[in-house]
Amino acid sequence: MFRTNQTALFVFIAIIAVLLTPAADVYASDLVVEKPWARASIGVSRPTAVYLTIRNGGAVTDVLTMVTTPAAGMAEVHKSEVKDGLARMSPAGNVEVSAGTTAILEPGGLHIMLMELKNPLKKGETISMTLHFENAGPVDVAVPVYGIAASGPKFSD
Repeated sequence: MFRTNQTALFVFIAIIAVLLTPAADVYASDLVVEKPWARASIGVSRPTAVYLTIRNGGAVTDVLTMVTTPAAGMAEVHKSEVKDGLARMSPAGNVEVSAGTTAILEPGGLHIMLMELKNPLKKGETISMTLHFENAGPVDVAVPVYGIAASGPKFSD
């Protein structure tokens, strides 16, 4: 009886530890997806953005070709830039991650736009997302949602 209770307690603690662990970095082949986060949305009619880094520790270039998520009808990589004094945002297409480099998707630069949201994204939630790469294939990522005005995991509101 004591051994059964001890085993049950161990399993319970292990399950709680997994549930309480914050979104972790994701490793796929030679790629490491780090620090994923999204901004909360203003309803479903307004898009929101996801930010993260992709580190390629391998010897071969890989390419992010597509992003999918059940949270939105459309997800695509966009780039923000200021040209002639005007801020613009446009689709960026594929993201090449050369061997030994890191692609940074951050506010004011490359980012993943989530459009046609199924439900509003609320601070404290986590959404699932799949990054599709030419070589590494699909990589599933858990993305925590920060506040609307958040600037990242270290400085979230």
